[in-house]
Amino acid sequence: MSIDEKKSAPKLQSTSRREFLQKSTIAGLATFAAPSILRAANLNDKLNIAIIGSGGRGGANLSNVESENIVALCDVNENNLNSAAQKHPNAKKFTDFRELYDHSKDFDAVVVSTCEHTHAFATLPALQMGKHVYCEKPLTYNIEEARRIRLAAGEAKVATQMGTQIHAGDNYRRVVELIQTGAIGPVTEVHVWVSRVWGWQASEEESKKNNDIVFVQDRPPNPDPIPAGLDWDLWLGPAPERPFNNVYVPGPKWYRWWDFGNGTMSDLGSHWVDLPFWALKLDRPLTVEAEGPPRNSEIAPASMRATYEYGRRGEMSPVTLTWHQGTYKPKIWTEGDIPQWGSGVLFIGEKGMLLSDYGNYTLIPEKDFTDFVPPDPYIPKSLGHHAEWVHACKTGEPTTCNFEYAGWLTEANHLGNVAYRTGKKLEWDFENLKANNAPEAEPFIRREYRKGWSLT
Repeated sequence: MSIDEKKSAPKLQSTSRREFLQKSTIAGLATFAAPSILRAANLNDKLNIAIIGSGGRGGANLSNVESENIVALCDVNENNLNSAAQKHPNAKKFTDFRELYDHSKDFDAVVVSTCEHTHAFATLPALQMGKHVYCEKPLTYNIEEARRIRLAAGEAKVATQMGTQIHAGDNYRRVVELIQTGAIGPVTEVHVWVSRVWGWQASEEESKKNNDIVFVQDRPPNPDPIPAGLDWDLWLGPAPERPFNNVYVPGPKWYRWWDFGNGTMSDLGSHWVDLPFWALKLDRPLTVEAEGPPRNSEIAPASMRATYEYGRRGEMSPVTLTWHQGTYKPKIWTEGDIPQWGSGVLFIGEKGMLLSDYGNYTLIPEKDFTDFVPPDPYIPKSLGHHAEWVHACKTGEPTTCNFEYAGWLTEANHLGNVAYRTGKKLEWDFENLKANNAPEAEPFIRREYRKGWSLT
């Protein structure tokens, strides 16, 4: 299947995730549409999987599914491709995933681990062909793409999973149970903070102090030699054309640049905002506003803050969620009123607070919860993040980061950046994918693609 130019896209229709949710005794699992079942009904039969992106994160994802049949490998870097092929010599090799889809009869499922700006382009054809898809986080490059992928996954009814591995841990499950059974009462305020300080820095000295990988403030004017084996044109994909420079690749350098990624907000937000999103059954915010350093047209900020207002969701109270990144922290943290964890999620309810990170949680103030008895666990233990997806492909059982859920989460995270880039408190019209009070937000919600690339 090829990806050809397209002049316009139809208006995206959608229903609210809260309309999609059905009450269930298994919190969180009710949000996922059942995927179609693999043609092989025997659980011992192996999936035929195509790998798109086999280096870095892609190599890690490959190692987690390689007990199945790896029948195709694709990477724009021949070094990554050949390294993966040494372990899977019978797999067909491609550098362009559009050519891989010309051989779609060879595989049942796809694992997408490309850079953020090509996620949707590698994922949408698979959904349209009825293939199961695992895609790294964040699910897409922008809001429009997240909506396209979520709706396409709903139509395809295949097994989907976004790469938010922490979601499979027991700690998140226990926190969700505590919040949803009212351990701290109705939650009206949430703070999420991460201490990573990667992105636009005010000075080289600040960049070094914050242990950033690279210090740059503007697009490099001069090209570097393209590394041997890298197809730079394919790496760019739908992004605007520019000369190669070492500030983009290798490694995670690219994710700071607006043309290729969205910085820490959408990257780590996929992991950290995931917890309150799940626990509080969030979907579309009503408003979003952000603050941070002066905006840079090329690079996402190292530090920023974004505040979301959500309305009532069934029996759940309206809630304000604030994301704090880099040097920004919640006031309650800076004043020392809670443990000063480097990164965390703080739920504030009428009866107390719950502080969590990836692997631990605590109820605050501790003296008020001395005799507290948590509910018996009722969210099933995960088979393992990748194992859930493989199992879903074979059985039709749901996954816990299905694209229905991940699509909403991705839209919300991207909105924080849109608010920052416009400098306005956005009044969000989720149905029509626009900020009613900020038409200047349009190029951050969707973008025109480089000639030869469009989502069809």
